[in-house]
Amino acid sequence: MPEYSPVIIIGGGQAGLSMSYCLKQKGIEHIVFEKNKIGYAWQEQRWDTFCLVTPNWQCQLPGFPYPGERPHGFMPKDKIVRYLQDYVDFFQPPLHEGIEVFKVCRSDTGGFELETTQGGYRADQVVIAAGGYHRPKIPAIAQRLPEHIVQLHSSTYKNPESLPDQPILVVGTGQSGCQIAEDLHLAGKQVHLCVGSAPRSPRRYRGKDVVDWLDQMGYYDIPIDEHPQKETVRHKTNHYLTGRDGGHEIDLRQFALEGMQLYGRLDNISSGHLEFQNNLKENLDHADEVAESIKQTIDEFIAKNQLQAPTEPPYEPVWQPESEIPKLNCERAQIGAVIWSIGYGIDFSWIDIPIFNGDGYPGHHRGVTNVQGLYFLGLPWLYTWGSGRFSGIAQDASYLCDQIAQQAKTFHPNPTRQLNEVAIGS
Repeated sequence: MPEYSPVIIIGGGQAGLSMSYCLKQKGIEHIVFEKNKIGYAWQEQRWDTFCLVTPNWQCQLPGFPYPGERPHGFMPKDKIVRYLQDYVDFFQPPLHEGIEVFKVCRSDTGGFELETTQGGYRADQVVIAAGGYHRPKIPAIAQRLPEHIVQLHSSTYKNPESLPDQPILVVGTGQSGCQIAEDLHLAGKQVHLCVGSAPRSPRRYRGKDVVDWLDQMGYYDIPIDEHPQKETVRHKTNHYLTGRDGGHEIDLRQFALEGMQLYGRLDNISSGHLEFQNNLKENLDHADEVAESIKQTIDEFIAKNQLQAPTEPPYEPVWQPESEIPKLNCERAQIGAVIWSIGYGIDFSWIDIPIFNGDGYPGHHRGVTNVQGLYFLGLPWLYTWGSGRFSGIAQDASYLCDQIAQQAKTFHPNPTRQLNEVAIGS
């Protein structure tokens, strides 16, 4: 017979752990399955100099806000892993590491059945807390590159020393692409960068980190249903900036002045040639326009509320492309490696329940699906900007916990069990 738990949480990252904390606070019996180990993605799928782009004070796991002495700093990856491990030590979740769930389906008798690497399980309710970044994207066109060129996804890049001592091509200018390009550039590598349409953000403006301003303005509290771009915001690329070396903005124009070679979006690979779209200037201008619009919004907030804040001169581009480069010969440029930094695809194919749209995204409202007892947590913009981040996961987990507690009453007259009187964390 399959083993039984009233609630099963799939995923032991910040979302799954937050859900476990909330359920444990209510005394609701549950288990958490994590297919790897705590902090695995942060440790194994980030490069050596990776840092959060949001300040440490935004790390607000439920019951466990950032405990360090640098609230306005930016945690490097080893400190992120430590933060998660300390959270586990703090409240001792019913965590099962090294167990993968490879199928979830409805049970004929009600509830759900799960197939795992440790056998079958049954549950009345299931929370999918497996995030939204599952399948690294490497386009089919990559097969056209010469065989001697090393290819890797941004999730497997570690450091400049791990790559050939040759020029490197980075494809994509979201957060990962820009930060990896900077990492290589600072190490003295010749970097060729394909610039996409990702927006950029200022780091500090008028005396504060921009994140501080946006928090004060209430931006992070806006639910997706009230967002002016609610139809598209879930699918937009994040603004690029960095928390490295104390945090700073990334200006690709400055990199170009220093010798980085910029191109438009990669369009084709043919006979050893990389072919680019004629949109480098357009993409750089768009990124600047977004950064300036953020500043303008802050200016309006300061003026409306009559706040005292230092002024700053307007941004002036330090470099302009004289002309677009349509092609690059890989052999002549001596390209030694290509880093694909074009994101991830979602993959919930292991969930055998008809709740997904044509793109594989689950239908839900604040994480509650139309299938009784099935929930999602930790997806980007599940409810607010912070839903997939350390900053907003507590709100979403608390909301789902209330839904789970209410639903549990339909399964059992007394769905909770009393916890040990010893305080959590003592």
